[in-house]
Amino acid sequence: MSATEIDFYELLEVSRDADDRTIKSAYRKMAMKYHPDRNPGDAEAEAQFKACSAAYEVLKDPQKRAAYDRYGHAAFQQGGMGGGPGGFGQGDFGDIGDIFETIFGSAFGGGAARQQPRRGADLRYDMEITLEEAFHGKTSQIEIEVSQTCDTCNGSGATPGTGTRGCNLCGGIGKVRAKQGFFVVERPCPNCHGRGEVIEDPCKACRGEGRVDMPQTIDVEIPPGVDTGTRIRLSGKGEAGPRGAPPGDLYIFVHVRQHSVYSRDGTTLLTRIPISFTTAALGDTLEIPDLGGESHSVKIPAGIQSGKQLRVRGGGMPVLQGRGRGDLVVEIAVETPTRLSKEQKELLEQFRATETGDECPESRGFFDRLKEAFGG
Repeated sequence: MSATEIDFYELLEVSRDADDRTIKSAYRKMAMKYHPDRNPGDAEAEAQFKACSAAYEVLKDPQKRAAYDRYGHAAFQQGGMGGGPGGFGQGDFGDIGDIFETIFGSAFGGGAARQQPRRGADLRYDMEITLEEAFHGKTSQIEIEVSQTCDTCNGSGATPGTGTRGCNLCGGIGKVRAKQGFFVVERPCPNCHGRGEVIEDPCKACRGEGRVDMPQTIDVEIPPGVDTGTRIRLSGKGEAGPRGAPPGDLYIFVHVRQHSVYSRDGTTLLTRIPISFTTAALGDTLEIPDLGGESHSVKIPAGIQSGKQLRVRGGGMPVLQGRGRGDLVVEIAVETPTRLSKEQKELLEQFRATETGDECPESRGFFDRLKEAFGG
């Protein structure tokens, strides 16, 4: 379907006496309906979109519309109206930009706002601490190489005493437009990188960036109760932004080293304690220190078996950014002696001679089941 075959008013579905606002509104509706991006692979929709665009280019201009009303399509043949209804001049960008902004958002629209200064990059620092340090918390100093605001130009990027001027290429708006076939594309200005202004005399210390790399010492507060994977955010301690833009943040990722005695499950501390078989048989009381140095009395009941867990309330890790502590869990492992003196062996032989089987009911029960299962 071409623009020379159908009346422009019929294409936009408006009356011949429609005002400019009605015509523009009708064109927006048609452009959104038939745009190729909304109808991929549909040649008829694309042709309809081009025809509606051609019609609008004529009807939105009072002189072209008057010529069309009087002579019809013949008014634009052989370039009669300076490029025909389907052509785009520099002055057409505003209306096309309005339509694109309606369909696709401000990325294609006629926005003239400058690109906002980009924020500095966030940084990551991995810190390894001991389990004791995780228990108590600590203040630690770290040194990192990071971009900081240039002292010479105070972050402006310009040599002291000089300043900036509006970009000649984009006229100070930070964006440029270019026609690519049927479309009008808007991009950040390549000369000023979207800022809308350029530095007349760049600072020699930072070469116009407004920031320089240098070592920085930072105090880091590690709160009690942190665990591996805890992330601590230090606002504004990341990379400085270019030319005075806001800095990024520094993220401290905590890694807790493995302990020789205790393992950890959240706020619970766990340890495995081997005891002699005589202690297991007769019972006892053990004194066990926690990570804070406090001693806890753990009563070993007579006859305890390997694998039994005893819990000490409040003997574990502090609750991160909260109150109280977790528990200390002690797992018992009964150890069988491997080196006995002659006297000890004789005593054990005497003990075995007095055994009736009632001393170890679980063992006796197992062998009774074997007899029943296999007929003695």
